[in-house]
Amino acid sequence: MGATIQRVLARAYRVPTERPESDGTLDWSSTTLVTCHLAAGGKEGFGYTYAEPGAAGLIQRLLAPVIQGEDPFSSRALLSRMVQRSRNAGFTGGSAMALSAVDVALWDLKAKLLGVSLVELLGRARARAVAYGSGGFTSLSPWELERQLGGWAAEGLRAVKMKVGRDPEADPERVRRARAAVGPEVALMVDANGAYGAKQALALADRFAESGVRWFEEPVSSDDLEGLALVRERAPAGMDVAAGEYGDSPRYFLRMLRAGAVDVLQADATRCLGVTGFLAAAELADAFQLPISTHCAPSLHAPLACAVARLAHVEYFADHARLERLLLDGAAVPEGGSVVPDPGRPGLGVELKRADAEPYAL
Repeated sequence: MGATIQRVLARAYRVPTERPESDGTLDWSSTTLVTCHLAAGGKEGFGYTYAEPGAAGLIQRLLAPVIQGEDPFSSRALLSRMVQRSRNAGFTGGSAMALSAVDVALWDLKAKLLGVSLVELLGRARARAVAYGSGGFTSLSPWELERQLGGWAAEGLRAVKMKVGRDPEADPERVRRARAAVGPEVALMVDANGAYGAKQALALADRFAESGVRWFEEPVSSDDLEGLALVRERAPAGMDVAAGEYGDSPRYFLRMLRAGAVDVLQADATRCLGVTGFLAAAELADAFQLPISTHCAPSLHAPLACAVARLAHVEYFADHARLERLLLDGAAVPEGGSVVPDPGRPGLGVELKRADAEPYAL
């Protein structure tokens, strides 16, 4: 195309949650969006991640010099060079998130230069991707939990997920109340965020199965591959064990798959090296004949989910869904229980609403 990257701009925006929230192992009161804009050929590519504000500094100081003046269609070569450049900054964590935002912006830019949607550029596997409502924080009262999950069911979502692990003794009753709120036809999922030990998780899996739970996410730490494999092997029939949301490279996902640790692999394009890394994770899952499920960032994952071979579903995470509706034009909203990329919008299909975002800028 002859276009070269002329400008790189990264910003961070911190948006308070409506109230303090918690899961099995963490408390938080805000969400930070880190954005990346790349200008080339009269178009502007947009990418983002959810990370600490320092990721914006890494993009601006460490990664921008690597890609400025380069061909955006050489995205794989540029990602390899940025990974190499990040070696001494520590590749995992914040660096991987910064790399992810830049890679997403590169793919968005390429699609815009070609005048096509991202899902068309990648190759469509399906027109829509099934979504599930995700929230059910441990900070919610029983009544608030019932209202949130029951509300999603009433809106047409056929699956919902809640957090467990903060108070293991109370978890079976919370799950029972959630089941009563959503009814028998809606799939009920639980996420412990690694709060349990393996034997404890197995005991609770039996209790959760009494309420029809068929998805147990991170019953133990994702770093405990042996523990995950044990829970997967001995969990009640029909209960899927899922993990992978912290993956930052294909090697991470390969280790998890080789260990037989999951029934469904999770991947997050805001952490696993963007579009390029997410596609690699999906190909690995496909090679192991397992489906992939997206983690958080529903607007980013909608087109990616529609381009992979084996898909479980897209996570419509409450915090990110709220933030993306607030700050992103074109944010994904489920229709009939699914998210549908807009083929009429080039690239990723979303843009930062700069004026609306400015009050939250850091």
